[in-house]
Amino acid sequence: MTIGFSSRAVRSTCVLCVAGLLTLMPAAAAARAGRSDPGPPGGPGATAQQASLYRTGTQVRPGPGAPGLPDVSALSWVVADADSGDVLAAHDAHRKLPPASTLKTLFALTVLPVLPGGIRHEVRAGELSGIGPGSSLVGVVEGHTYRVSDLWNGVFLNSGNDAVHVLASLTGGWSATAARMQAQARALGALDTHVRSPDGYDAPGQVSSAFDLAVFGRAGLANPDFARYCGKAEAYFPGGEGDRYGIVNTNRLLTGADGVAPYPGLVGVKNGYTSNAGNTLIAAARRDGRTLVVTVMNPQEGDGHAVYEEARSLLDWGFAASGRVEPVGSLATDEDAPSGPEAAAPVPVVSARPAGHEPGWPETGAILGAAGLGAGVMALTLRLKLVRDDGS
Repeated sequence: MTIGFSSRAVRSTCVLCVAGLLTLMPAAAAARAGRSDPGPPGGPGATAQQASLYRTGTQVRPGPGAPGLPDVSALSWVVADADSGDVLAAHDAHRKLPPASTLKTLFALTVLPVLPGGIRHEVRAGELSGIGPGSSLVGVVEGHTYRVSDLWNGVFLNSGNDAVHVLASLTGGWSATAARMQAQARALGALDTHVRSPDGYDAPGQVSSAFDLAVFGRAGLANPDFARYCGKAEAYFPGGEGDRYGIVNTNRLLTGADGVAPYPGLVGVKNGYTSNAGNTLIAAARRDGRTLVVTVMNPQEGDGHAVYEEARSLLDWGFAASGRVEPVGSLATDEDAPSGPEAAAPVPVVSARPAGHEPGWPETGAILGAAGLGAGVMALTLRLKLVRDDGS
């Protein structure tokens, strides 16, 4: 039986169902995992490549004709092949450092799959509370209605912490989102990351690494929605009374803003800055059918644009070194499968989209107990016939 609802009722029902189930997922996932965070590989089964990336200093294995590495001042960096996951060179790859807004890549990997872009949401009281002083904002206003896709533009282009807060509220709340991000990082094999604030705002104990950020960038490029958002140079964001205003991606390697030359073939991913983290960047570029991902954390020389120039030099080196260096490690888990129990991967909503509907609008949403919510919940299916009210 198909039950017809107004679009307002459907929005509320879908969001509340998803948020309620997602709130339960972190505890369930942790219980099923039954383990604490693993340490660096080094026991039986650890490869020499895995171990080499935990060494301090620069790791590279040049072959005949390999170009010399550029002079890079960042505390930590990684150059990797996004397709194979091979790490071509790295410096202190697993050094734990504050990630700033590059952590929003993990936020997107965790939340994008469960929030269809066509959903419209009126921002409620309290959803914008707790935003840290000095945060980057896109201009979300309480009482205004936004599409989820608008909010994602705010996250990826303007690095808007206000947009992150609203999206997190739609999927279980701030603490639950942080816990799911932590589970997602473990499922991807990113063991250095500890999430305290989903928007990347400095918080005690919140760290990641150049290795983990490269893992997130690579995983993001494999997600068509993520890749589309992170590669946008500009977009429009809703203002008051039906107005819109332009927003521009703060990744200057993509836009060429502020005197930074755009990098040829750049496809994203995300930059960040706090006074504690310094400048951080995940950058990916494609050339001659090959995609590289580079991470740079906290350059110690130059101005605020040094992070882009150091990423540029590492991308240039990576493309020039193609076929001339041996990998020093890998971003991939075994066969790219989750490194922990499957329950750690938060994929709670499966939807089938009817013909003629905008991508991201589910007609049949099966709410699954992916974190061990039980067979009874897994069998629950709500058939919802959506009536679109987006005016398109």
